[in-house]
Amino acid sequence: MAKSLVEKTQEFVFNLLKQELPNSFLYHNYTHTERVLRSTREIIENTEVSDKETEILEIAALLHDTGYTKSADEHEEKSVEIATKFLKEQDADQDLIDGVNECIMETKFKEPPKTKLGKIIRDADASHFGKKYFEEASEFLRKELEMRGVKHYSSTEWRDENIRVLAKSHQYYTDYALKEWDPRKAKNLSKLMKAKKKQKRKYKKEEIKAKYKAQYKNESPSRGVQTFYRVALRNHIKLSDIADTKANILLSVNAIIISVVLANLISKLDTNPYLTWPTVIFTLFCVTSMVLSIIATRPNVTSGEFTKEDVKNQKVNLSFFGNFHKMSMDDYEWAIKEMLEDKDYIYKALTKDLYFLGVVLERKYRLLRITYTVFMTGIIISLIAFGIAVKKNPGVDLKDVLPETNTNTSMIFEGISKNKTANFRI
Repeated sequence: MAKSLVEKTQEFVFNLLKQELPNSFLYHNYTHTERVLRSTREIIENTEVSDKETEILEIAALLHDTGYTKSADEHEEKSVEIATKFLKEQDADQDLIDGVNECIMETKFKEPPKTKLGKIIRDADASHFGKKYFEEASEFLRKELEMRGVKHYSSTEWRDENIRVLAKSHQYYTDYALKEWDPRKAKNLSKLMKAKKKQKRKYKKEEIKAKYKAQYKNESPSRGVQTFYRVALRNHIKLSDIADTKANILLSVNAIIISVVLANLISKLDTNPYLTWPTVIFTLFCVTSMVLSIIATRPNVTSGEFTKEDVKNQKVNLSFFGNFHKMSMDDYEWAIKEMLEDKDYIYKALTKDLYFLGVVLERKYRLLRITYTVFMTGIIISLIAFGIAVKKNPGVDLKDVLPETNTNTSMIFEGISKNKTANFRI
């Protein structure tokens, strides 16, 4: 069965676009051509047109964008040239060729169509405005313009351009398109306008948020200042805890040693008088270490009171409990309110807190250093004293002097183990 002219045209257009149309044409390709052909037939089925007019419209729908294979500029004229050559090769009569060429020229978007067939082909060419696939087709067209180097549109700019075209530039001309496609076109336009309105609200909210952040940044302490005070205070407190732990360890060890000495050595001094002075020396050094450990961890007593003059002159540090524990709740709330209204006062209070914590730390670590030095010196001197005492009495057996040495040593380590949790708690 011989092919009709429309079928031959469809085959010709498919091969032409496949072989010669650049890949950058993501919208004006064979898919678009098929959609225009389907839309043309949809209008024809619901409009009174003759068989001859139907043939002209279908062929024009297939050939109207073939000019893009030659040039994007004035592609309608190029399409007319391609259509004329092809139809003449198919021995088409001149009236059909003229009708097809006239329809192709009517697809120009700049001027309204003048003929009935021109209105049909124009509505079919722009049918995607009134279809569900409008968003997809529109995005392909935007990408095509970008790839061809015509113009780069952002998402916002492209949406605004589509709103402008749908609302002001485009209209349908045939009764069928106005009845069937125009309502969908209105929905597509409404969707675009809602998206624009939503984005405006989002931008406005972000603008207010950015303005608020900038204002807050100017009015409140900067992040760097906050981080400095936070890290410095945390380090001071951690160092203070470490110092207290070291003092507690030394205090516990000396207490255990003294208890062992009192329980074992003191009872043997009446029979071993030469051990008196080594024992006294050892005990004195342990007691001194304990006293120094207690002094290092002993808290200072503060007045716990302040005056309104102190607050107004920014002399009192309200972040330390020792400066307000004797004040009433009302006075303290008033003082805090005064401090929070002045950013410089807050900085001064935090700075004072850091300074006095540093002073306390210096005292603790100085006393701890002395304590450890005394303990170490005492151990060495005591061992020397015991050695000298034993040497001056060569007939003495150490087993008779310290019969429970191993047991006592175990007692020391057992005591340290039992007190481990308490001593190392921060």
